[in-house]
Amino acid sequence: MKEHTQLPESGIPAEKSGFVALIGRPNVGKSTLMNHLIGQKIAITSRKPQTTRNRIQTVYNSERGQIVFLDTPGIHKAKNKLGEYMVYAAEHTIRDVDAVLWLVEPDAYIGAGEQHIAGMLNHSKLPIILVINKIDRVKKTEIPKTIERYRDLCHFEAIIPASAKMSINLDTIIDTIFRYLPYGPRFFDEDTVTDQPVRQIASELIREKALRSLGEEVPHGIAVTIERMKTRPGGTITDVDATIICERDSHKGIVIGKGGSMLKKIGSEARPGIEELIGTKVSLKLWVKVRRNWRDSDILIKNYGYDKKQIDE
Repeated sequence: MKEHTQLPESGIPAEKSGFVALIGRPNVGKSTLMNHLIGQKIAITSRKPQTTRNRIQTVYNSERGQIVFLDTPGIHKAKNKLGEYMVYAAEHTIRDVDAVLWLVEPDAYIGAGEQHIAGMLNHSKLPIILVINKIDRVKKTEIPKTIERYRDLCHFEAIIPASAKMSINLDTIIDTIFRYLPYGPRFFDEDTVTDQPVRQIASELIREKALRSLGEEVPHGIAVTIERMKTRPGGTITDVDATIICERDSHKGIVIGKGGSMLKKIGSEARPGIEELIGTKVSLKLWVKVRRNWRDSDILIKNYGYDKKQIDE
């Protein structure tokens, strides 16, 4: 296939550098794939849909150049203002990238959601790479069927069966991306892994453990804010105070648990990840507050870090 860009006029091969968006419906494995591609966990993951709420930027470096990945929330039918923000973040990300990785599952039915994504991508004129993720979950005979179902949905530069969890064909994904990136200097220093603030990553690590520990209903209605993050004199211990926001009094009781057991579980499971992130021991204190219907409040969703203006910057 034809390269997306040409060699510099000198004819001397140079580094390539560009932005690549990961898009798809909720829970297809976008964050897991991105974490495995860069070799480090930045985006949180869980089996619950809509785990990723914000656009997350990470950086992959090699001798060939640099790929800046943009992980996006799953594209779905929004039911509240937070959902509208998430879809906005996903759909607007493709305006500023050089290529798109569209993730689907091998047993996925091509419904209205996939048709919507296909229509959006067909209007983008970007190189589109289809990644059929989670192939480790199905029989090999199912994979060619999925390829045939999707083949004519878009003009794909490549269709790659893969498994982020099992690290199947990840090198093929990287090789294919580099084929369609423009030549140019790196956007970030080689030691940069993400542009996400430490506080934001810490809050997401706490939310991840809550997602994995709580039932089906509560996680969709929680947010996490970091109230304080301060390293003590000597630099060996960092105090982190965080608040878990929920929408109902009944949810607050579930998050706290009997005798504080659930809150203690969430904190103890989140602490190691935050310690690895910060590089010190962490004293983590968690509180729970109720903010009714915060997902439908313009002011509150902005306060909790979901602001459309930041996407447009």
